[in-house]
Amino acid sequence: MPTDLQFQVDISARLVVAAVFGAMIGLEREIHGHQAGVRTHMLVSLGSAIFTVLSIYGFHAVAGTGSVDPSRISAQIVTGIGFLGAGAIIKFGMNVRGLTTAASLWVVAAVGLAAGTGSYFVAAVGTALAMLSLWPVHRLVAKLELSGGRVVRVRLGLKKLDSFAAVSRVLLSNRVEILSVQSEKSKGGHFMDLELRLPVGGLDHKVLSELGQLAGVEVETMTAAEEA
Repeated sequence: MPTDLQFQVDISARLVVAAVFGAMIGLEREIHGHQAGVRTHMLVSLGSAIFTVLSIYGFHAVAGTGSVDPSRISAQIVTGIGFLGAGAIIKFGMNVRGLTTAASLWVVAAVGLAAGTGSYFVAAVGTALAMLSLWPVHRLVAKLELSGGRVVRVRLGLKKLDSFAAVSRVLLSNRVEILSVQSEKSKGGHFMDLELRLPVGGLDHKVLSELGQLAGVEVETMTAAEEA
């Protein structure tokens, strides 16, 4: 590998760009509470850039290697990142989560590859489009309710466990789909965390109001659920 100062500065710039762009994409995942956040995306992008730089320059100086194909390591990165992405996908209740995070890791690896080859424009545009798809496009799709209604989480405090029958009737009458149910018992009574898909049209206030009017039921709205 060349050792002149200009070359070293160029390589360092590639690694820095890969790390920064990876962190930018990971920041969006971190803000929305996903396990693969800033550090994970930053490391994936940086690692991809390092592997790419090594595949281009690292083996030419090794005696006896003959002709070197720079694309071999890059191809292994594309394949190998799938295993890391698969680890981000989990099944929660009736939903499969982590698909968007897995896809963002895959894109971050591509950004790292681009930065590693010195294609800063490709890396920058890829980062910008990834950020666009993760944030503004996600909000736009949520407003259009293309997936059949908004998903929310609510916590119900039930003084009697049989009160859930009345809760079920309210949800059924409003065509609200129950995606997952988690329950716990404490000295204060029974608590149930529900993940609900509201019907198209946004009946948040109507449904929550009806639930709050039920005898023996306390309603607490939690953060909006994200399927990604």
